[in-house]
Amino acid sequence: MNGVLIPHTPIAVDFWSLRRAASARLFFLTHMHSDHTVGLSSTWARPLYCSPVTAFLLHRHLQVSKQWIRALEVGESHVLPLDEIGRETMTVTLMDANHCPGSVMFLFEGYFGTILYTGDFRYTPSMLKEPALSVGKQIHTLYLDNTNCNPELALPSQQEATRQIVELIRKHPQHNVKIGLYNLGKESLLEQLALEFQTWVVLSPRRLELVQLLGLADVFTVEEKAGRIHAVDHMEVCRAAMLHWNQTHPTIAVLPTSRKIHRAHPSIHVIPYSDHSSYSELRAFVAALKPCQVVPIVRRQPYRDYFQDSLGPRLSVPPIPDSVQQYMSSSSRKPSVLCLLERRLKRPRTQGVMFESLEEKADQFQADRDSKGAKNKNLSGSHEKPPSHHPLRIKKQLFPDLCSKEWGEAVPFSESQKRVTLLTAPLGFSVHLRSTDEEFISPETGEEIGVGPHLVPRGDSDGSAASGTQPVRGHQDSPLSHSSKALPLPASELSSLTLKYLLTPVKFFQARFCSRGFDQQVEEYHKSLLSPDRGEYNLV
Repeated sequence: MNGVLIPHTPIAVDFWSLRRAASARLFFLTHMHSDHTVGLSSTWARPLYCSPVTAFLLHRHLQVSKQWIRALEVGESHVLPLDEIGRETMTVTLMDANHCPGSVMFLFEGYFGTILYTGDFRYTPSMLKEPALSVGKQIHTLYLDNTNCNPELALPSQQEATRQIVELIRKHPQHNVKIGLYNLGKESLLEQLALEFQTWVVLSPRRLELVQLLGLADVFTVEEKAGRIHAVDHMEVCRAAMLHWNQTHPTIAVLPTSRKIHRAHPSIHVIPYSDHSSYSELRAFVAALKPCQVVPIVRRQPYRDYFQDSLGPRLSVPPIPDSVQQYMSSSSRKPSVLCLLERRLKRPRTQGVMFESLEEKADQFQADRDSKGAKNKNLSGSHEKPPSHHPLRIKKQLFPDLCSKEWGEAVPFSESQKRVTLLTAPLGFSVHLRSTDEEFISPETGEEIGVGPHLVPRGDSDGSAASGTQPVRGHQDSPLSHSSKALPLPASELSSLTLKYLLTPVKFFQARFCSRGFDQQVEEYHKSLLSPDRGEYNLV
């Protein structure tokens, strides 16, 4: 990654790692080559300053939102705040870097002095005529593109390299020409070749969109057979591709680069056409500016004190204003309001299920049961008991999915059975109120029991009724056991007991329930309801 955090400032250039750039608040992009956009993606959510062409490419190809892109006109000076209150400002001027479409150099002026950040650039003497540089300003820090900063690497000028390519193509008048390029850059070279040989240059749709944006000559097309010069990705130029191309038509390939590349095929030609400044050009540039210090941008490239004789006197590091220091530190600990709002809007809403009140369901069921019983009583004119409501059938009506998994089909019981499902019990039991002439299978022991009110735990136990009239086993001393001491109750009293039973025993079982002493606790509770004088249930 070729990016820099400028010390003692909130400025970051071509640097997109927020974790490492905690104090940066102003982010600048020199151009759209991939080695300068590492970490920059569609999720970027901070203001970013660049040239108009780079702004278009940034949104088009990296899908960075337009709300964060600040396009600054090239050749003009712009004032930007350095704190949250506007007390400290700086001036930034953009200058053409002669590297690729949209590439610029940044000149920063503020409390920190004057800083020139070249980014990737190819020096031309006309750069020194830029208004921002022609007035003799003292450059305190020069961040320099040192890609070709090597005295042993001699590079021709772009004009000379273009002439070499033209001569090569003229030697192969019947050949197609493949120009291996990166995704961005050297569009002006293609334009010169098209005009020189009066032919169309075949481009990819993506690059054609770019050259139309730049306003170049109308010499480009996407039709494969329209012209003999084709711009292809530099990775496509290899031995296998050359063999394939030459099977259909004689073809040569040109790689315009200053890098050392192995020629995999005799028809591949490497021409030292570079978009980076040569060593001699860098020397001339630094000698003209006389900066106080030079900082190399490309860290992997060996760098020596080649410009020591061209530097001006060193200056002391200026102090950081308090407002700027607060601006650099405060926002790093807490995200901005816009970031929080955007994060909240993008957060997926939690999906869930809305349940109806179980207590309301229980009350509604009880009211429906009472009204139905009253209706049957009026129609028959007799005092028949209301029809029984099987608790599992009731449960199926309210929780059909749960029933199908938990209980399966409802089990038929005797018509004289009285029961209701306790929906509000936190222990998860179905309360069954039974008359004393019924016999059931205990879900815990499998024995037949004949008791009064009983709690049947919900689970996998089978609650089917016992067939026939077998002898009753269980708790024979229970006052509610199937014996002569059993006290059958009229329907009205049983209905009252049902309500009493539903409301009272919940806390009783929460505190004292034990699976082993379950029946005993039920009987103890009903003993407390017996009146000692009349031997009847005391429900009051």
